[in-house]
Amino acid sequence: MREWLLRLSTFVWLALALAGQSAPAQSPQPKQDNAVRVSLLAETPQVWPGETVTLAFKMQPKPGWHGYWKNPGDAGIENRVEWALPQGASAGPLQYPVPSRLVIAGIMNYVYERDYALLSELQVPEAAAPGTTLPIRARLDYLACTDEICVPETATVATALQVVAAKDPQRNAVFDAYRQALPKLLGSDAAFELRDGRFRLAIPLPRDLPLKDPYFFPATDGALSYSAIQTSARDGDRLLIEVDAPANGAAPAAVEGILKVDEGLGLWVAAKPGPVPPLPNPAEFSAAAGAASGVLAALAGALLGGLLLNIMPCVFPILSLKALSLARVGGDERAARREALAYTAGVVLVCLTLGALLLGLREGGAAIGWAFQLQDPRVIMFLLLLVTVIALNLAGLFELPAIGRGERLAASGGAGGAFWTGALAAFIATPCTGPFMGAALGAALVLPTAAALAVFAGLGLGLALPFLLLGFVPPLRRRLPKPGPWMARLRRVMSVPMFLTALALAWTLGRQAGVNGMTFGIAVCIVLALILWWVGRRQGDRRAWLPLAPAALASAAAVLLVPTATEPAAAKAQGRLAAEPFSEARLASLRTEGRPVFVYFTADWCVTCKVNEKAALEQEEVASAFASRKVAVLVGDWTRGDAEIGRFLESQGRTGVPLYLYYAPGGEAKILPQVLTTGQLIRLVS
Repeated sequence: MREWLLRLSTFVWLALALAGQSAPAQSPQPKQDNAVRVSLLAETPQVWPGETVTLAFKMQPKPGWHGYWKNPGDAGIENRVEWALPQGASAGPLQYPVPSRLVIAGIMNYVYERDYALLSELQVPEAAAPGTTLPIRARLDYLACTDEICVPETATVATALQVVAAKDPQRNAVFDAYRQALPKLLGSDAAFELRDGRFRLAIPLPRDLPLKDPYFFPATDGALSYSAIQTSARDGDRLLIEVDAPANGAAPAAVEGILKVDEGLGLWVAAKPGPVPPLPNPAEFSAAAGAASGVLAALAGALLGGLLLNIMPCVFPILSLKALSLARVGGDERAARREALAYTAGVVLVCLTLGALLLGLREGGAAIGWAFQLQDPRVIMFLLLLVTVIALNLAGLFELPAIGRGERLAASGGAGGAFWTGALAAFIATPCTGPFMGAALGAALVLPTAAALAVFAGLGLGLALPFLLLGFVPPLRRRLPKPGPWMARLRRVMSVPMFLTALALAWTLGRQAGVNGMTFGIAVCIVLALILWWVGRRQGDRRAWLPLAPAALASAAAVLLVPTATEPAAAKAQGRLAAEPFSEARLASLRTEGRPVFVYFTADWCVTCKVNEKAALEQEEVASAFASRKVAVLVGDWTRGDAEIGRFLESQGRTGVPLYLYYAPGGEAKILPQVLTTGQLIRLVS
């Protein structure tokens, strides 16, 4: 059924492309405004009678568009050319450079996303008289597509050749690059066979020839399943490739195509039917070493990103709890190691849990990313109550029995408190995607599940690493101040950032659930604070803890019953940058106009985003610089989640916010660092 639909779409596109061919090829074409601009070039404007000269259709796709190879893959149409040549002249078939792969919704396309050239050899007539001019005209019909739409286009182009008796030997040097992009002819025949629903190909190839991401582009239509994964292995001086055969199972008489051996480098392969051994250890084409290096790179990025996350403003308030715990431990090395391991276990376990949930939800089709849990007002309500309780405890309003006195904590080891402190730190840290984290978490989404979970665990390990080192390296721990009265004062001071965190969560709740939701959350916090004050006044009495059970139940009910706004707050063109709401259609429209575009993605629960906005994006000098260059600004608000934004973040290799992109006129996206400065933004547009 799927292949039938693909063939039907190809037929429709072909019919559209041929619909406009009633005009003769000699008719002039209006000025081109095509998505893929075409021009006709000659390697040399001077030719001899009977000479062969190379012509090139120079193809220039606009940003976001692509053209197709001879065999377009699962969908698309082959280019068609009609020549209008002088009598006696003839043109050879089109020669294509090595294409690249583009998978859209599981459909494989063989495309060109950058400038490329289609070559053809023109035979000059023997009877051409020196001193005459040979007009060369051609009509090229082709398909231009983005990831969402396809447009059949036609370009009528022309050039002229001057016939001379003795010509200048100079030629257009750009044709050397055009020829370099063509596949090289493989001198030996390959063999192929179809067996058990699999297409197998054996290509003679020296064992010492380096390979980088090899892939076979079949020029023979229907030889293999285009969208299936190709697997490969070395077998001496042969390269074996195996892939699913097409559903009809019909074996072609011969198979031709391009073996890509490196970026932009390919070999033209001609294969005849013959026996092909199965792969000794079938594996997805990317060699094990390449896959392992990708996992290691993502793991290193997550580890370093988690380490840097310790200094991000959205994490620091929670870290104060662990700082107090380590200071209380003092010189007890066993207790220090126990707490360090417990803290690390809490951090890593939460990161693994969130990572597994993220992978599972995305596998189910949800367009979500890192920090997805903070897009739910109920989670914000839960965190608001939890942070408020912690802040009140640090301020001395009441004491929890497990962490009431320093000596009791040291005696008991405090492993339970360290574990939950680490879990809370990891949970609160998820809104931030600091340096190195964005690419690492983006890579995790395309890795196998086990490797992806290893990346999430690496993130947790990086976040916990400073305290793990303090627990296991006594010289580092000895640099901590000795326990004393200063700890009580530090504890009170540390309550301030916790109260500020609670205030930020209340504001975020208001943004997600409206004024009623924020008022409800603050009211519950006040009632909870009064109950804890009552408990604190009667701290020595066991009966003082009796109200906590109904208070906990009421708090749980409040989390579940928090009012929800009927619609998320819509972003409006506002602020000094006059930012418009982000949409891919608006972005494409602005880029088509040739305007520079700055796009940023934010969320109300992302403290890093808000710091960047206040410290850089909302500064007057940045607004003036953007206005002077007519920079359009688009803002994507991911506070309550948005499927379109989620898909776009994924296309940029990111799983969360912040993300900052700049599109220069006619250029591709430039990804900016996740910590912005005014000078950096001004230099960007100057």
